[in-house]
Amino acid sequence: MDIERLREVSLLQALSDDELRVLATHFALRRFPKNSIIITEGDDTSSLHVILQGRVKVFLNDEQGKDVILNVEGPGDYFGEVSLFDDGKRSASIMTLEDSCFAVLEKEEFLRCLAANPTLALEIIRGLTARLRALSENVRSLALMDVYGRVAHTLLELAHDCDGRRVIEQKLTHGELASRVGASTKMVSRIMQDLTRGGYVRKEAGRLIIERALPPAW
Repeated sequence: MDIERLREVSLLQALSDDELRVLATHFALRRFPKNSIIITEGDDTSSLHVILQGRVKVFLNDEQGKDVILNVEGPGDYFGEVSLFDDGKRSASIMTLEDSCFAVLEKEEFLRCLAANPTLALEIIRGLTARLRALSENVRSLALMDVYGRVAHTLLELAHDCDGRRVIEQKLTHGELASRVGASTKMVSRIMQDLTRGGYVRKEAGRLIIERALPPAW
């Protein structure tokens, strides 16, 4: 596998070129079409998936079978690292939102790489810590904010600075946003329509632009 593609992965950026070359030989390339289930919650599988192309959603199913989206990830992101350290079952399901390509590292190969590259272990710990912090923030918003507050919090979390503006590059339907904030699609659509009419947000070339500070309440 081309190490240039692995170099873009946050998890692996601390490794040297020599370490990346060794690691690259252990990855397998796998491609999946849109709407493919890569991992099912409760599975016994154990492998690390690095996203090279496409997007996936990380989700749970509630008792009524409704999806609750935990995150949407794209190129450079990774998932499945927790299963590499224990024998527990998969804690969430993963489905492709687009035609996608992954670099996959099985548990046995990962443990061999880890023994030879202690730096990799440190980066995984840092990555897990960041995800735990993000999860804590999500739980906080669900517990303490109303629907508008959760929508605003999620939009700001997804946005990044681009030429002095806050931009959300990630394609996000009202249904996906509703699943992320634990609300109905109808309610989220109303909020987004009001924010658009108020000049707070607008769409441009498939991106969502936050034009000015979102109001403190809806």
